Amino acid sequence: MTAMTMPISDLFSVVTLSDPANRAPSWKALLGWPDRGDAHLDHHARTDAQRNLWASRLDDAVTRSPRPVLLVAEGESCHATAWWARLSPASYVSKVAGALLFAPRGDAETAQKFLSPRVVLPFPSAVVDGHAPRHADDLQALAASWGSRFVEAGPVSIAAREPAQEPAWQQAHGLLMRLTANMVDRKLRVAETLGIRL
Repeated sequence: MTAMTMPISDLFSVVTLSDPANRAPSWKALLGWPDRGDAHLDHHARTDAQRNLWASRLDDAVTRSPRPVLLVAEGESCHATAWWARLSPASYVSKVAGALLFAPRGDAETAQKFLSPRVVLPFPSAVVDGHAPRHADDLQALAASWGSRFVEAGPVSIAAREPAQEPAWQQAHGLLMRLTANMVDRKLRVAETLGIRL
């Protein structure tokens, strides 16, 4: 019996989230991926009302997707995405296959605006930063609070592992799967140690 395979791009939808003032999103600068995915939301929430409207639009983008969703965010959008994921109904976040969070940035005001329960994100995620090694400790702590893997890498170390002909968003999905595979292995080992059958 022959197994049927589908291109990864047919298995998920990409929702990109970025600052409208940034002409070159971090994922484009680092890896040459497109500016936008299947759906795109600019993030410019200066007030609670704007933040809530943005969250409503993300709800809509995720729930309307015919496939599981890969979120790709940068900058303050990473904090907004984490806030959304922690507070959204399980039925919404269950459609998210994972998230790649590029160069999260924010200050005390950002932390206050996106205050949420201190629980890990309900899907696999990775914080990717290739620009600011001096902030690596802060980003590692942030990644740990989100339950995310932390990757401090430039374009060569991330992209070189992917075949050059592979479409960009397939590379994104492949990257997420590689970065989160050991998280799954760790959870299985813990479950086995505790005698839990999955």
